Formats: sequence, structure tokens, C-alpha cells
Amino acid sequence: MSKTVVLAEKPSVGRDIAKVLGCHKKGNGYLEGSKYIVTWALGHLVTLADPDMYDSKYKTWRMEDLPMLPDHLKLVVMKKTSKQFQSVKTQLNRQDVADIVIATDAGREGELVARWIIEKARVKKPIKRLWISSVTDKAIKDGFKHLKPGKNYWNLYQSAVARSEADWYVGLNATRALTTKHNAQLSSGRVQTPTLEMVALREQEIKNFQPQKFYQLEAKTNKGHRFLWEDDKNQNRIFSKKHAFKLEEQLSNKQATVIHVDKKLKKKHAQGLYDLTDLQRDANRIFQFSGKQTLSVMQKLYEQHKLVTYPRTDSRHLSTDIIPTLKDRVKACGVDEYAKTANTILKKELRLSKSIVDNSKVTDHHAIIPTEVPVDWTALGEKEKKIYHLIVQRFLAALSDPMEYEQTTITIDIAGEQFIANGKVTKRLGWKEIYKHSDEEDELQPLNISKGSKLSLKVEVKEGETKPPERFTEGTILQAMENPTRYMGTNKKELVDTIKETGGIGTVATRADIIEKLFMNSYIELKGRNIHLTQTGRQLLDLAPEELRSPLLTAEWEQKLSLIAEGKLKKDQFIKEIKSYTKEAVSEIKQSNETFKHDNMTGTKCPKCGKLMLEIKNKHGKKLVCQDRSCGGKKNIAKYTNARCPNCHKRLELRGEGDGQIFTCKCGHREKLSTFQARREKEKKQRVSKKDVKKYLNKQDEGFKNNALADALAKLKKDE
Repeated sequence: MSKTVVLAEKPSVGRDIAKVLGCHKKGNGYLEGSKYIVTWALGHLVTLADPDMYDSKYKTWRMEDLPMLPDHLKLVVMKKTSKQFQSVKTQLNRQDVADIVIATDAGREGELVARWIIEKARVKKPIKRLWISSVTDKAIKDGFKHLKPGKNYWNLYQSAVARSEADWYVGLNATRALTTKHNAQLSSGRVQTPTLEMVALREQEIKNFQPQKFYQLEAKTNKGHRFLWEDDKNQNRIFSKKHAFKLEEQLSNKQATVIHVDKKLKKKHAQGLYDLTDLQRDANRIFQFSGKQTLSVMQKLYEQHKLVTYPRTDSRHLSTDIIPTLKDRVKACGVDEYAKTANTILKKELRLSKSIVDNSKVTDHHAIIPTEVPVDWTALGEKEKKIYHLIVQRFLAALSDPMEYEQTTITIDIAGEQFIANGKVTKRLGWKEIYKHSDEEDELQPLNISKGSKLSLKVEVKEGETKPPERFTEGTILQAMENPTRYMGTNKKELVDTIKETGGIGTVATRADIIEKLFMNSYIELKGRNIHLTQTGRQLLDLAPEELRSPLLTAEWEQKLSLIAEGKLKKDQFIKEIKSYTKEAVSEIKQSNETFKHDNMTGTKCPKCGKLMLEIKNKHGKKLVCQDRSCGGKKNIAKYTNARCPNCHKRLELRGEGDGQIFTCKCGHREKLSTFQARREKEKKQRVSKKDVKKYLNKQDEGFKNNALADALAKLKKDE
């Protein structure tokens, strides 16, 4: 009987699918059953070949050999995972295998992972596609009942190949051109360079900002009610000190007349559901998680715990087919502190607006929401709990009733000048009850006044100053990548529309990695929570081709990749344009008169060539590298570790090399690596494992069962 090979993206997902399909026989990198063979990749097993695979001259980086533009890019098996590739290849080519089910992540990159493996394995067998948004048993079963034809996703695959090849042509050529021109390790790419440019533009805005003093007139009753002066254009700031104090003098000791009292009952609906970028932004703002950290935690919640739907989504809406499952999801997550809200939702009929359910706003995947798997809080780590709380709160809030409040606006007149007080009184918390906070600062205690009432008030001038734009955080730079229109340097409507249609630069799946790469290359650095441009990053932007720095070019490319995925543009046409641009970019770098100056030169000489070394600092530590990139000499200074100080419990730095490595802490603690390892081994031996605890508790149970009372009862039963 013929079998089907199911190709998953990771071992954990492969095991979940195998369990559902009844594949229990273990093989070398696969699980087999009567009908299915489930095997898996380890992320990418196949990638594009390095330049020297096309011509040995590319082993040496030389400007005269650029640009590198092979007619067709080759695929190679990645060395570090070649063993798993051979295992997958063997299963795909088995004589008893009739067809293949691609079960990698349901998205552009997941399609590429599987198709490259199949292409490199030279398999020509029918393909079907498992396309699911969660990896629960129910979702897998339903997915296999509704497998899609593989041909439906051919254009998505072509789009993924085009994206990868574009990065190869543009990224490798621009990086080699910059590096060889300036003899410095410089990296440039179609997404990372525009992202860096946005950081630079924000810094320029801050640098050029000129603060202005402004003045506001405030009228206050003896009961503490405050009214703010407004002009006929509803502006409350006065930029003339003289005018502000003149008004104060004119209005002092004058009686106020209430000329308008407006009360309206209003509703405020909860925010929309999370997409990945929105979640990453909130996690950074609330918990200071980086984008990469949040995505990593999400992958665990999705794959390991099966508590959330597919994380790499750019949609904040649900499709109509999800509606029948919503109450099961509410039951699963609505426990403990969310039980009251969940019960309220379960009792009512769900009437969802287009801000939540809209098929036209759902692309590959719907918004991030909980699955039908009941949550076990004790099984989650601290970071997992924090992210899951955010998702549950946003989900339950979207299904809850709106907040209701009374909006009050009171307008008073003092000698011909108008003062206004705005505020609200909450009538019903609705979804706000989930977040355990109220807007007390917005509350306006009702004034027992009506139109025509007279008031005695004290008028005084309040002074303020305009503030510059805030620096980017890891959360706000993700948001800027999603909507970079203000950094494009154009007001042309069609170009602004293009960037909106494409969803910005990069994708939800790649943006966190791009930011991480900028940190690793020391182009940006964190000071507190804020991102700062380094001198190296600033110089790179001066040296990189002008067009490559603009978010617009990248957005146009993303739009064309979307057209390829829709079957409206041929991949070859896009790659032809990319090659043409690559020639222009390399030519611009070659002809540039700009020079690069190292700002991180040290007095330490390279042990290999004797030239002075550069200090490189990033999120993972500090090291010295030779200024001559062809030498390759390097020396570690300090590595930031997860090891904790035994005194203050802060993270330790590992300094030095070889046997002389030593842990240091800001509190002054110092410890040799060998001493630290010996201490850890001793602690491990003293630590009680979960298995030991369980064994101990079982013994206690046995002791209780065999006590005198139990014996007496047993004897009594026998006598009966």
C-alpha cells in the first residue's frame, strides 16, 4: 500500500502531526504509521549557494569582480543540518511513497523551506498543502480533511524565491562593494538600510528641534474644577508671553458666565485584535521585550503549548469561519481572573462588527487569538505568561460590551474670552473591567450648574515648553517599519498609497531579525530603552547608495513580490529589474568619493598582523577585531551571559580567553570560570528534581494509606 510523506518545519510540529496521524514507529529523523510518514526540516535545510560556487575568483573579495550576477542561482544543502536533509530526501524518494503533504508554516517562508527541500531532493511527486493557523489536534485533523492542491501555492513559492534571490543580488553585492571600497566590514540590504535611515532621520529631527515656550490660561474654582482658555480656532497655547500675562490681567477678578453645558452618552469600543507587530510593540512598551524575544515566546506558545494561533500574521481581523469556534476559545482561556468576563461573554449572543470580523482584511492568517486548548498557567514560564495575558485580554475585550460614559463639556465666558472644561463620568466599564483600571484622571465630577450660572474663578498663567519627537524604542521602530510614509521624502499620493498597500518595509516575520542585525553590526545601540545611531551606522548611510536608503524602493519591491504571489507578475521580470538596480548600486559605490573612518580604534595590536584593532560592542558583548578585514584577527573582551551573580543576582560578564576566563559583576564580584563551573555542579547535586519531589510525595501517600486507622478499617471489612 502506498504512503504519504508529511513534511513539517520543525521536529515539535512533526511529532504533533505524527500523534494525530497515528505514526508511532521511530526512524532516523521521521515517524512512520500505516498510511503516513512524518518527517521534518530544522528551519531551512537548503539555501542559495555562496558566490564562490559560481566562480573560484569570488573567494577573494575584489571590487573589480563586482557586480556578481549569475544567470541562475544554485541551491546547496546547509552543512550543519545535512544529516536531516539526507533523512528527509530518503523518505521523499521511497518507492512506496506516492505523494507529499507540505506541512511547514503556512506562509511565504514556510513554503520556501519545503519547496527548496523537494527541489534539491529532485522529487517529482504530487503535492498537497496543509494550511492551518494553529497546531492543536483539532486543527490538524480538520486541516487533513481539507488539504489544498499544491499548485494553489506555486505563485507563493515563486514570490518567496524572488525575495530570497533579490536579497542575494542586492545584499551581497552592496555589502562586498562597500567593504572592499573602504576596507571595513560594512553590510547593506534592501530592508536594513532603509530602517537605519529612519533612525537617522528621527535623530536629525531631534537635533534640529528648537523648543518653544508656550503659555496657557487656566481658570480654577475654589472646589478645584479647572477650565482652560481656547481661542476661536480651539487652540489653547499662547506663544507670546506678553499677550498671555496681558490676558491674565484683563480677566482677573472678573465673573464667569456659563454659556454652554453639553452632556452626551458615548460608547468606547475595545482596540482591535493583535497582529504580530502590534503585539511586539505592546510587549516592548510594557515589559521591555525586544521584537525577537516576543516572537520567540510566541513560537513556544504556538508550537509547544498550543495556546495561540499562528504568530507571524499581519492581520488584525478574523474570517467568518472562525466565529463558531469563538466560545470554545473563551472557555479555554477564560479561567481564574478572566472567569467572570468569560461567563458574561458565554451567556450572550456574539454580534461582531467589521472591526473584528472582515474576510477582506484577512490574508494568509487571521489575527492572533487563543486556541481551544485549556490553559495550564503552571506549565508556562514568566515571559510566556506575560505574552499570553496580553493576547487573552485583547481577545476577551474585543468580544465584550463597549465602555459607556457621559461626556461633559462646559463652556464659560469671562469678559469675552472662552474657557472650556472637558471630562467624562463612567456609566459602565464594559471591556475596561478586564484591564483592572479606570480613567480617574479623565473623570469630571458633575457640576451642579446650568446655562447662565455665574461663577467666581481664579485665572492664572501656566508655562510649558514644546518637546522634540521621542527617540525610537524597539517597539516604535517596528511600527515605523510597518508605516514608514513620513520617512519617504515624498508627498506623491500614488507612492504613499503603494507603501500602505504593501504594509511597509520587510514583513511581520522578518522585521525583528532586521533590527537584531542592526544591533549585531553595531549600527544602532540601546541607551536605556531608546535606540541611538552609532558613528558606524551614520557613516554607512553616507556611503550606501541613496536609493537603497529610501523605504520607498523597498516598499515597491514588496508590492511586486505580492503581485508575484497573486500570479500577476512573473518572477523572472522582477529579478531582471533587481539585477539592473544592482549594477547601478555597485557603480554608485565605486564612483563615490566618500571615505570611512573608524571611530572605535584601540591601542591593541592584532596578534596576527600587528595592525591596530577595533573594539566592537553589541547586545551580546565586546570584542576586538583587526581593522584589516582580510586578516580576520579577533580577540574577545567580554561576553554578556545569562549566569547570575551569587551576591546581587545580576547577569555576569565573561571576560578574557581560554583558561584565564573570569566572570565579573557590576557589584564587584569576580570568579574564575573553573570555580564558577565547580560551584554550579555542586548546586546541581544539591538541587531536588521534580522526579524526586514526586517520589517523596508518593511515599507520603503510602505512609498515610498504611496507618493504624487504615489497618483497623481493613480488618473490620474482613470480619464482615
